[in-house]
Amino acid sequence: MKFILGKKMGMTQVWVENKVIGVTPVKAGPCTITQIKNTEKDGYNAVQLAFGERKEKNIKKPQIGHFKKAAVKPTHVKEFRLKEAMDLNIGDTITANTFKEKDTVAVTGTSKGKGFQGVIKRHGFHGFKATHGNKDQERMPGSIGSTAPAHVFKGMKMGGRMGDSQITTSNLEVVSVDEENDVIFVKGALPGAMNSLVMLKGEGELEVNTKKTEEVKEEPKKEKNTEKEEDKK
Repeated sequence: MKFILGKKMGMTQVWVENKVIGVTPVKAGPCTITQIKNTEKDGYNAVQLAFGERKEKNIKKPQIGHFKKAAVKPTHVKEFRLKEAMDLNIGDTITANTFKEKDTVAVTGTSKGKGFQGVIKRHGFHGFKATHGNKDQERMPGSIGSTAPAHVFKGMKMGGRMGDSQITTSNLEVVSVDEENDVIFVKGALPGAMNSLVMLKGEGELEVNTKKTEEVKEEPKKEKNTEKEEDKK
């Protein structure tokens, strides 16, 4: 399993074998591994990735300490659950080159918030006729229950807040990957607004850039003089 965190960009189109295909570019990575969870300590296997930058004033103090421990700047973080534990280390980075052309991915994002909406826009109701005495009833929901229960059943389709929820779109194809600029071009539309955070997951082997640790040369220790100097007379 391979995965990455990125930012959704504006839709565009590319030419593939004399055909124009609508794609959504995703600025993916570089992402830094900030935490690794396992079944022994946390009860499940997961990897936490950090991407982008955030203002420190908008982050709580425990999270700031978490970022300092992982030696990264205040960023956006998301968690990817794993079926099995992987050989990963804190500080390793994941870039867009882990995905290849014609890969099948699932993209998870937060849909656009549309505020309070009625049943026609929210649930696709047909509405009433606009003639023959239906005054101001064209977009009404109609009856919401009978007299006997004397209450509205849970899950009744009614007006309410629409959007601003997590949505996953599966079976999307990767058209191409720009490794130099860390951009992945995904065929079709993706959930969420422009510049919103998205999570990409797909099948295959994850390519990880291991953190290079600089070797510190130990300086020879100076021997301390244990002899006491005689007081000068």
